[in-house]
Amino acid sequence: MAEKRLGKGLDALIPSYATDDSHIDGAVPITKIIPNRNQPRQEFNPDQMDELTSSIKANGILQPITVRELNNGNFELIAGERRLRAAKDAGLETVPVYILSVDADVEMMEYALVENIQRVDLSPLEEAEGYAILSGKYDLSQDEIAKRVGKSRPTIANALRLLKLPPEIKSSLKSGKITAGHARAILGLRKSLQMMTLHQKVIRENLSVRDTENLVKKYSESFRSELKVTKANPRASDIVNIENELISQLGTKVFIQKSKQGKGKIQIEFYSENDLQRIIEIISGSLKES
Repeated sequence: MAEKRLGKGLDALIPSYATDDSHIDGAVPITKIIPNRNQPRQEFNPDQMDELTSSIKANGILQPITVRELNNGNFELIAGERRLRAAKDAGLETVPVYILSVDADVEMMEYALVENIQRVDLSPLEEAEGYAILSGKYDLSQDEIAKRVGKSRPTIANALRLLKLPPEIKSSLKSGKITAGHARAILGLRKSLQMMTLHQKVIRENLSVRDTENLVKKYSESFRSELKVTKANPRASDIVNIENELISQLGTKVFIQKSKQGKGKIQIEFYSENDLQRIIEIISGSLKES
């Protein structure tokens, strides 16, 4: 299968920034290279970094790090953060660099994003945060971002949606407990409590993205039905609080219906035999503890 490439890659970017002054320097002191202020990569896998450090110790840096020259004689990193860190760990004093004439910070951000995306080095959240910087700090529209990094506008929009996740779900996405597909499906619930409930269920039961999407659909349909009842007959806040507590404990949708006479029923939803057994075990365990 042919490797899928970005519409606008590094080969397209380098000529657009290269000038007569652009060149490769085979031995720039590491101490003269400062970090990229807008480096999109935030997470560095320790095992992968160890492998890269060992490779550089044995073979040196095969691909030059990309930088721009500053007025004070130092260089600012554009792309190659992993290689630069590994070179330091390997004890190298100098590294080969490709010096580009890049004046605008937005161009540096664009270059760093594309370089990392092409190497599949960024996590979904790091990529989203990079797009957010282009949007918020440099005032680029989603269409403009899409053109600069060679992706479709819907792809950019879907990536940015991930930044709306509650912190705990973001953490699971960063650590690989869930995928971007799971996260996008969970976002369909919109309410944080519902998102958290489904997120816990996804991890606990190791649900697929398709299973998660199906649950979102069921949760949403149930919520719409509940909303109709709520509009017709506003419910007491104490009942809603009890529902939320049960939802948190049971990891599924719970609905309490109570009449003026104090009678009513509790509706607990389940979506499979295993799900039913899980809920029974939780309730049974709580009864035994009490």
